[in-house]
Amino acid sequence: MNITLTGRHVELTEPIKAHMNASIETLGKYNMDIISVNIVATTQTKKSKDHSVVEYVINLAHKNSIIIKQSDEDLYAAIDLATARAQKALRRIHDRDNHHYKDGINETKNEVISSVSLNEASEAMEDEIVPVGLALYKPREIEDVLNDIKENKKLFEIFIDNDGKTRVLYKRNDGRFGLY
Repeated sequence: MNITLTGRHVELTEPIKAHMNASIETLGKYNMDIISVNIVATTQTKKSKDHSVVEYVINLAHKNSIIIKQSDEDLYAAIDLATARAQKALRRIHDRDNHHYKDGINETKNEVISSVSLNEASEAMEDEIVPVGLALYKPREIEDVLNDIKENKKLFEIFIDNDGKTRVLYKRNDGRFGLY
């Protein structure tokens, strides 16, 4: 990896160069084929204030170049922000290249179908199904349901009354009960 550090209207001292080199070293963790990294640090005056601008140009093998331009009042902060943006861009490219999204639905479906026999699965499911009569569907009196709601502090209860109608008994905001 070729590294070029340039300062325009800024003297690049040894601590600044060391900070830039340390930030470039963090880009290597994505195992991308980085050909070169060019960092240009400049100062600009806007509205009578000095701003430091850092521009990263990262050239990748067989990919497009990544260009990041970051501005801040402090040069070190601008370097850190630009490095964070470069890491984010490299992480996106790395994730895209690692086949996370390349498997189609048809390949996955065929793989599952080939690994599972449908006859064996249906036979296994037949053994597990047990019909159960639920007590929920037995007809109940309204007074019994009201007592259950009061005891269990429920907000509502759905039940079938003696006429075979599905009913809902619920507690209203004013503390009284409503029947639907």
